[in-house]
Amino acid sequence: MKAAVWYGKKDLRVEERELKPLKDHEVKVRVGWAGICGSDLHEYEEGPVFMPSETEDELTGQQTPLTMGHEFAGVVEEVGSQVKTIKAGDRVAVNPTLTYGNKHEYVDIYDGFSFIGLHGDGGFTSYANVPEANAYLLPDTLTLKDGALVEPMAVAVQAVKESEMQFGDTVAVFGAGPIGLVTIEAAKAAGASRIIALDLSETRLEKAKEMGATDTINSGETDPIEAIRELEQDGVDVSFEVAGVEPTFKQSIEATKARGTMVIVSIFARSIDWNPMQLTGSGVKVTSTIAYSPTTFQQTVDLMGTGQLKPQGIITDQISLDDIVEEGFEALSNDKSQAKILVELSGEE
Repeated sequence: MKAAVWYGKKDLRVEERELKPLKDHEVKVRVGWAGICGSDLHEYEEGPVFMPSETEDELTGQQTPLTMGHEFAGVVEEVGSQVKTIKAGDRVAVNPTLTYGNKHEYVDIYDGFSFIGLHGDGGFTSYANVPEANAYLLPDTLTLKDGALVEPMAVAVQAVKESEMQFGDTVAVFGAGPIGLVTIEAAKAAGASRIIALDLSETRLEKAKEMGATDTINSGETDPIEAIRELEQDGVDVSFEVAGVEPTFKQSIEATKARGTMVIVSIFARSIDWNPMQLTGSGVKVTSTIAYSPTTFQQTVDLMGTGQLKPQGIITDQISLDDIVEEGFEALSNDKSQAKILVELSGEE
């Protein structure tokens, strides 16, 4: 079967790969659709970031070259001998997070984690074997294309939870890429009274408005902090750093009111120079999030199923697997009008 395989920085190849034998607690998923994530783009442009290139990953037992893709959904074609909750024919979204299984789910996220599609073979291919516990049933109201959006939407839902945002709070989102856009969607659903989106791209800011931003600021044309303070004199209650660069990290803190909260949602590919006195002088609390708890993933499926969360607006293109390098990764690198590009595998709904 064809697969998009990561070999190294700027070295992603569509080639033939064999699917490994199905384990007792795994299900074989016929992949319908898969999304290209910002984390995938980091690996392509700057990797390895997460990719286990020197030694095998402890949780997956795998090492590069690996099939990429961790945002995907499909139809279960076969189940292992010990699988009890999933059957052939079920439509599922895949939670790609693998942990050691600490019973407290919020500790579980951080007890050592790996991702299907980054630390082990993923969904940019025809079939993928995943643990039964990582396959979540999709309601009839969601298509498989919708299912490929559950993973990024769950990242945003977890980020809003971590912020402890309350109904009526004001919010600033630094970075209007795919995760920034779904963070806007999550904040809107959680009851934010004002959502300020900041980015350097007017196209992305227009998309942010479509997703629910009440105000937009082009950080390349005006001082972002001054512009935010004109809207919210004391700063916002909560800011989300979703760009992953030093200037927005500092700006996110400065834009937040005293004793407010800044949440780091992005992946920083390199270290930054920052003085913690910025916090000492403001009382701003900084927290961070990686992925989501199993409960959050299920809640995201449920909220999308009822229409309370609608991330479908972030999709800007659909491409074939054969075109994933030029029309997928290169397009995302060079065209900032692109947000979420979906890769069609079986193309089933």
